[in-house]
Amino acid sequence: MKSNLLLSAFAITLLLFSSCSKVKSIIGKEERSSATGWAYNDPENGGFEYKKGYLQKTGPGLIFIEGGTFVMGRTEDDVMYEWNNMPRRVTIPSFYIDKTEVRNVDYREYLHWTKRVFVDYPEVYKKALPDTLVWRSELAYNEPYVNNYLRHKAYSEYPVVGVSWEQASDFCEWRTDRVNERILIEKGILKENPDQRNENNFNTQAYLMGQYEGVVGTNLKDLNPDNEERRVRWSDGILLPKYRLPSEAEWEYAALATIGNSTDERIGDKRMYPWDGHWVRNADKKHRGEMMANFSRGRGDYMGSAGALNDAGDVTVPVDSYWPNDFGLYCMAGNVNEWVADVYRPLSSYDVAEFNPYRGNVFKTPLLDEEGNVAEKDSLGRIRYRKQKDEELVNRVNYRTADNRNHRDGDLASSVVPETEWTNGELSKKGSSLMYVNAQGANKNTYNTLINDESRVYKGGSWKDRVYWLSPGARRFLDQKSSRDDIGFRCAMTHVGSPVEGK
Repeated sequence: MKSNLLLSAFAITLLLFSSCSKVKSIIGKEERSSATGWAYNDPENGGFEYKKGYLQKTGPGLIFIEGGTFVMGRTEDDVMYEWNNMPRRVTIPSFYIDKTEVRNVDYREYLHWTKRVFVDYPEVYKKALPDTLVWRSELAYNEPYVNNYLRHKAYSEYPVVGVSWEQASDFCEWRTDRVNERILIEKGILKENPDQRNENNFNTQAYLMGQYEGVVGTNLKDLNPDNEERRVRWSDGILLPKYRLPSEAEWEYAALATIGNSTDERIGDKRMYPWDGHWVRNADKKHRGEMMANFSRGRGDYMGSAGALNDAGDVTVPVDSYWPNDFGLYCMAGNVNEWVADVYRPLSSYDVAEFNPYRGNVFKTPLLDEEGNVAEKDSLGRIRYRKQKDEELVNRVNYRTADNRNHRDGDLASSVVPETEWTNGELSKKGSSLMYVNAQGANKNTYNTLINDESRVYKGGSWKDRVYWLSPGARRFLDQKSSRDDIGFRCAMTHVGSPVEGK
């Protein structure tokens, strides 16, 4: 009896050992490099880390936009005769964009944080303040909006206005850091630190480059046998890409949302607005005749007659008003115009790439110290960058200079000035004035223009615009330091990996 029990125990042990060996063998095959045969995630051979599969999480406030091809450009008659957005087919990679425009309460949160953290640099807070005086008009009583629109609770859910392109870009950078800091806190890697001050505030790039410590919770276990733990790396896929302004192509693609009127690759009806049809009233039986957006119906008519307000908005309206388009985005037409990232050129439709078009690249690299290491962060806790030098790009073929905002537009190769012979030293540019000098050194002509490398595109139409500007193909421009009472913005984020969500 005892011998039988011993034999049974031995058999079970042998079976378990055999099963464990098979499991270990299976796991080993999955975790080995197909290129070298060495095991991944093994401290005994150096601890090179790799985990198969990655799904990007959607950041706060964002909606996933599956990319694809579409005809970018004007979708109605060019009644302004500007010819600045000729139709052309382009392809947009998948990305994320805010469901709504950035609200007053979002921007107030930014101002509050900036004032609380940069106590020794009050100019940072002052630089971030929207210009509330944009509401003033010589012949209108708009002082209540000057005093109330940004800060009063009644307007918290309304889109922030009076922000320049530069201020909107700074907000995107701040939002990136706050979201990534929250991710690290929720994973227990960092602890909440409300005592951050001045340069000792969380910055994503400073953290990744080892120049921000914070209040550490539990760092990741380091599989390198020389170390016990390590901080999060970009390659871990834990931190999100930066929030930023959408490119003009991304914004236009998201606004049209042709995914809603297409079957497979066949688009049933070309859209003039972010909804079907060439009209601006709701065609559904339940809401028939109601306005689809907040805009000016005609001269002196901003909201219709009492008792039957056509868009229920005297100026702006809450950011989630009306009906979302087929991507789930609100107010992609009307309410406020929105800044996009691009530098404005009238002939952008001829100059930009077919894949992910964008004008405005200024390529930079981290500033290094004398020893070749990343230089110490600045007084605001940010990594310092510099533009790449032309001599560093001599052997490159995909780009030859760092600042490409003016690429193929405005230089000698693309300037059309008849009956003149120019040399490289004969074209002088100063500000927004282009002066052409002839071969004898005398001024031939001086051309003044408001278009320069700081002219940024805005789109979408607003509460004070006529319906023409609600078309996603319509485009206008303004200096990046300027602001108005009808321009706001929303943020976007790059999607990494497969263009199909969840794959």
